[in-house]
Amino acid sequence: MSATLAQIWRHPIKSHGRERVGEVELKAGESMPFDRRWAVAHEDSAFDGDWERCSNFAITTHRPRLCPFNVVLDEAGPDVTVTHPKLGELRFNPDDAADAARFVEWTMPLAPEGLPKPARLVALPGRGFTDSAFASVTLFSMASHRAVEEALGQEITPLRWRGNLWVEGLEAWEEFEWIGREFKVGEAVLRGVERTQRCPMTMTNPETGERDVPTVKTLASRFGHKDFSIRCEVLKGGRIAEGAEVQA
Repeated sequence: MSATLAQIWRHPIKSHGRERVGEVELKAGESMPFDRRWAVAHEDSAFDGDWERCSNFAITTHRPRLCPFNVVLDEAGPDVTVTHPKLGELRFNPDDAADAARFVEWTMPLAPEGLPKPARLVALPGRGFTDSAFASVTLFSMASHRAVEEALGQEITPLRWRGNLWVEGLEAWEEFEWIGREFKVGEAVLRGVERTQRCPMTMTNPETGERDVPTVKTLASRFGHKDFSIRCEVLKGGRIAEGAEVQA
């Protein structure tokens, strides 16, 4: 197998934008640095400082109008610049209480009727608000993405899947064979833990916020499952960069 790390993505604020980065330094037992470090807890959230399920936060699954967010993170601040076609641009410090409240209020026009309103921006450094009950990094295969495109009969952007590490050079669905196995990405060593079952969020166009492609239905009908990507744990930290070799 000859595979390479094609793309690295992080999502500093859960469900509120994505950012491509050229390299990161992974740490053992942690999620990707700054990936889902912050999340918007809604008014009915049970969050009290520890990891909670995604239903406690404002997420794209139930609020598809959040999908068009883009984000640029200045780690030194940390300052975040978020953009949305309906809202424009906002730069703020998510660790500053007043700035965080300003951001939440700024997003309020996107809040749908009938759901709990966004209430506060919360943080979980190192662990991150991943959808798994452990600090995870997600790995995706470009070949599997192309297989889904072929089944759909149209091209779709990989951004629908909201992944961390995109690998080129695997066979379609080969990544599922890495569950329980260790593999190396750049200087880091990871282990595949579980497949990721997909939700209706992937049906949503990340540029428009409109649900327009039956991704989940197609996975089930054409491939016999609703899974795409695998969740991994970092066993040994190290630098990873786009173009790095991936060895299983």
